[in-house]
Amino acid sequence: MPKIHRAWLVAAVTFVTLIAAAAFRSSMGVMLEPLESEFGWDRATTSSAASLNLLVYGLVAPFAAALMQRFRVRDVVSVALMLVAVGSAATYWMTASWHLLVLWGLFVGFGTGSIALVFGAIIANRWFVARRGLVTGIFSAASATGQLIFLPTVANLAMEYGWRTAAVTIGGLALLIVPAVRLVLADSPAEIGSKPYGADDSYESPEIPRLSLGQVASSTVATLRDSLTQRPFIILAGTFFVCGWSTNGIIQTHFIAAAHDHGMPMNIAAGLLALIGVFDIIGTVMSGWLTDRFDSRYLLVAYYGLRGLSLLYVPYVLGPHVEPSMLFFIVFYGLDWVATVPPTVALCRQHFGLAKTGVVYGWVFASHMVGAGAGASFAGWIRSSNGDYALAWLTAGLLCIAAAASFALMPKKTLVG
Repeated sequence: MPKIHRAWLVAAVTFVTLIAAAAFRSSMGVMLEPLESEFGWDRATTSSAASLNLLVYGLVAPFAAALMQRFRVRDVVSVALMLVAVGSAATYWMTASWHLLVLWGLFVGFGTGSIALVFGAIIANRWFVARRGLVTGIFSAASATGQLIFLPTVANLAMEYGWRTAAVTIGGLALLIVPAVRLVLADSPAEIGSKPYGADDSYESPEIPRLSLGQVASSTVATLRDSLTQRPFIILAGTFFVCGWSTNGIIQTHFIAAAHDHGMPMNIAAGLLALIGVFDIIGTVMSGWLTDRFDSRYLLVAYYGLRGLSLLYVPYVLGPHVEPSMLFFIVFYGLDWVATVPPTVALCRQHFGLAKTGVVYGWVFASHMVGAGAGASFAGWIRSSNGDYALAWLTAGLLCIAAAASFALMPKKTLVG
């Protein structure tokens, strides 16, 4: 029986960790209405906490990538999971809106941001030569799987036993993952005397420099400064801003509340959001497969353009019942949910090289989450001002179409690393 390459065990633990991080972060969408009902907060107040969570989640990512060059990967991931556990469980005693901002916005934001897709990109690039795009796609799909497994459960816990029970459960689950992380994760194949999966005998792993604490911040900021002078980074960061706005910002944060506005029960809406996750697993893994074979620029044109059209369709399908038109949107949009990640990571690697991919993609991902925070706040403001989300759906759809068009300016470059 052939021995399983250690890379696949590392990938399995990474996948589970990414599932959990996505589930912890996305559960905020389930909490909005219970929190507003108990404390009398309006949608703008709860949306501000969700926006801060998304903003911190994104901005911490490039620094987390650099921290993984200062400390061991498993140490950074373990601390991140403990931050999530504390931030979520401590909301049990919450009494004021600023508590929500600190605990869910900062603690959970920092924790989940440190184990976001940047973590997945680092593992894929260090541990795989063959199947790198496919593995990146699988890691990207983990965020959808997190929704699929946990969102309906969290929604039912919140409805049956209260939001506090749901929050404490999330904290407990975060702690349960720590032992697997401590046991399996290693910084690189070289650390255990191995080579990446698919590497031949002539392969030499690039050296991973150990940064001092001062260098963590300075090198991360310097990478951003240098990248800002290059057109590929501007395009990738700008389009990922739109990606965050049109996924985490408006759909993940507001879809359940928007559906409830049209008379749909919260647990049914959470189930639909989870169903988006089912189809995203298919779409994102397929995107990884396609990224190994086709020009990433053309894939991203298709993904953003189709997503924009689907968002323009949303106001016409929301209602109290699950109709065929709603299911069509769920399938169509779900296949495209985070399919943008594998080709975006590939373009970062092509234009900036393997050694810099983690931090460069960290900044691109930060732009994604800044867009998510902006989209969440904008949609919440539109809902509070107009009484519905119609303008928010229109804005998100048009931004996606503009993002698709921007790839006409993206140069082609031969793969590096």
